[in-house]
This record gives sequence, structure tokens and C-alpha cells, in this order.
Amino acid sequence: MTKENVSLSIYFDNRMLRILLLGAISGFPWVIIGSALSLWLKDFELSRSTIGWAGLIFGVYAINFLWAPLIDRIKIPFLTNKIGHRKSWIISLQLIILCSLICWSFLSPINNLEVIIFLGLLIAISSASQDITIDALRIEQISANEKASMAAGASIAVVGWWTGYKIGGMLTLFVADYLEVVGFTNYWQLTFIFLCLLILLFNIGLLFIPEDTSNDRQNAQKQDQDKFKAAGLSAWFLSTIISPLTSFFKKNGVTISFLIIGFIFLFKIGEAFLGRMSIIFYDEMGFSKSDIAIYSKGLGWITTITFTLLGGWFAIKSGVVKALFISGIAMAITNIMFSFMAWSDKSELLFAAAVLLDDLAAAFATVAFVTFISLLVDRTYTATQYALLASLGTAGRTLMASSSGSLVDWLQGDWGTFFIITALMVIPSLILLWFIRNKFNFS
Repeated sequence: MTKENVSLSIYFDNRMLRILLLGAISGFPWVIIGSALSLWLKDFELSRSTIGWAGLIFGVYAINFLWAPLIDRIKIPFLTNKIGHRKSWIISLQLIILCSLICWSFLSPINNLEVIIFLGLLIAISSASQDITIDALRIEQISANEKASMAAGASIAVVGWWTGYKIGGMLTLFVADYLEVVGFTNYWQLTFIFLCLLILLFNIGLLFIPEDTSNDRQNAQKQDQDKFKAAGLSAWFLSTIISPLTSFFKKNGVTISFLIIGFIFLFKIGEAFLGRMSIIFYDEMGFSKSDIAIYSKGLGWITTITFTLLGGWFAIKSGVVKALFISGIAMAITNIMFSFMAWSDKSELLFAAAVLLDDLAAAFATVAFVTFISLLVDRTYTATQYALLASLGTAGRTLMASSSGSLVDWLQGDWGTFFIITALMVIPSLILLWFIRNKFNFS
């Protein structure tokens, strides 16, 4: 399929519906450990510091590549032979999330905070682990030579993630609010039971997603294992940990591989700096929580979904590397729009324009970024390599963007200059992308 003859009809491929479901399964746990857990603790009047420190459980998403090789190789007894390697892992991890929610339904933050946080960490670990195999199953729904479908699938996966997170969050809050209004004092505990029902529905849908049950991947992994001059468990361990890395460097070359790693680490740091501080900026500009909800959350979700789909189509038509260049520049320009907000009087029109254009740029950048990583992976080690590359991007955003508040303080609250700096942060990644732009057959 060439760039020229691709149309939006590619999104109506039956495989896209499966990928949409996988994305929703991936996004939904963020409702549990993000929105639900935070509001549950807040309703019991725990301090902001306690709620903030509880958010450290999200750190596991940046290191899930450490155990990705094991998920790529270890089979779940009985389930793997019945439903497939990928689905057996997803369902097993969903079961852990389900059991954790049931345990939450018997606990109170006042008396059992440590246990609640531990179970939240268990949910986060299970979620980060299932993302490894969800991404692999999503990539494997499409043949390696279907570049256009891969780009479309990446955009649908992002749409699915946001749908699982936003729609799942809306349902959760509606249920909790209704149960509280009608007089249930344990409304959050009952809401967790409702979330269990949603998880069961997700898993029923998962069973209808086909999975490649051939032994091609296992045979290729076995061939790599046989290359190690070690016996038994040692050879298995070395091939499980080392082969995905050596495969990546052999495919791209050492220099290009490090340039790719640098690009992935740096590409979305400016966006992360802005995102980490954006709500504080809106508040200091005098916008109410309702204003923020309407413009940043409500309209933002619609914009993200719409332009994620269009971004995938754009990546197909123009090529992934060109889409990354354009979206990187767009992210920088929209960050500068926030500088105009900071240097202007309060304006809802400017606020809406800045937020919507920022979501547009972020949607384009995300789908191009996900497509780029998806096309890089070796199908022999899909889960491991995708998890490693995606984690590099997450680590860059989480590690460096944590200093965003300190940067604003150092600038003595000069928000305009702060946003200019965040715009400039994309330049190093685009320089790296320039050096590797001709090294791929999917440019």
C-alpha cells in the first residue's frame, strides 16, 4: 500500500476495532490508580502531600522494560496453550487487578492506608506489565510490511487508550457520585465492584481478538538461544536478556541505534515540562476549575481523539519521519502560544486556542511517535523491544520534567520565558532525527 492511494477508509479495517479494545484495556487502569485512588483519599481528607506521594506508583511504567524479556518468553501454564501467549499474560495480570480492587472494597484509607497504597502499587505493576504484551499483541495484529496499517493502528491504539481513560473515568465518577447522593457511605468501595464488572467485560472482548499461535517467534528465539555457548538455564537467560538488545543494534548499527535512543528520550520532554505545570499556570492566570475542565479536559479530549485519527492518516500519507519533524515543530509553536497567554491579559479565547492547538500538536506527535517505535521493533522480540523503547520515552519525560516546578521558581514565576524554554527543548531531538532521517525504509 503506497502513500498515494491510502484513504481514511483504512480505519474501518476490522483489525482496528481489536486495537481500539486493546488501547482501552491499557488506559483503563489509570482511572483506578489515578482518578479513583486520588479522589478516594481526598474524600477521607488525607493531605495533598500524601496523595501526591501516592502518585509515585506511576514510576513503574518507566521501568517495565526490565521484566519485558521474561513476559516475552515465559508461558503461563494451561492458559498459553488454550488462548495464546499474549492473551494469557493479559488475562492473568487483569486477574491481579481484579483481586486488588476486591480487596480495596473492604478497606478504609483511615485505617488501612499502607495496604491501600501497596495494592495500588500492585495494580500499577500489573498494568505496566500488561502494557508490554498489549503493545506486542497490537503490533502483531498487522503484518510487518503493512506500513500504512501500522500507522493507522498506532493512532487507533492512542484513541483507545484515551477512551479507556476518559470514558472509564467518567463512568467511575458518575457511579461514585450517584452512590454518594443516594446515601451509601461506602460509595467508593461499591464503585470498585462496578470497576470489576468493567474489567470482566474487557476480558470477554479480549478473547475474541485473534493471536498468532505459530511457533515462528519461539523458533527464532530458540535459534538465538542456541548461539550462546552456555547450557540450559544460562543460555535461556542470556538469550532472553541479551538477544533483544543485540537484535536492535544489529538491525540499525551501533551509531544509529544510539541516535534513535537519544531521539526517543528527548522528543517529548518539552511537552512534558509544559504538561506538568499547565494546571498551576491556568490557576495563577485566574481561570476557574470549571474553565480548566471545559477547555483543557472536555474539549481537549474531543480534539485529542479527532486529531489522533487525522495524525495517523497524515503519518501514512507523508511518512513517519516527516510527520515527526512537523509535529515536533508544531509542539514548539504551540508552547510559544502559552507565552503569549502569560504576557497577555486573561482571555478565554486565547486560552481555548492555546489548549486546543496544543492538544492537536500533541495528538499528531503521539501517533507519529508510537508509529515510529512500532516500526522499529524486531518481530522476534516485539514485547521486549517496544517496552524498552517506550520506557525510554517515559523515563525522559518523568525524570527530567520533575524539575519543571523548580525551573519556574528559578525564573521567579516568569511563565512566558518558561514556555519559550520548553519550546526550545524539542530542538536536540530534531537534530538527532535529522541525522537518522534516511536510515529507514518507512520514512
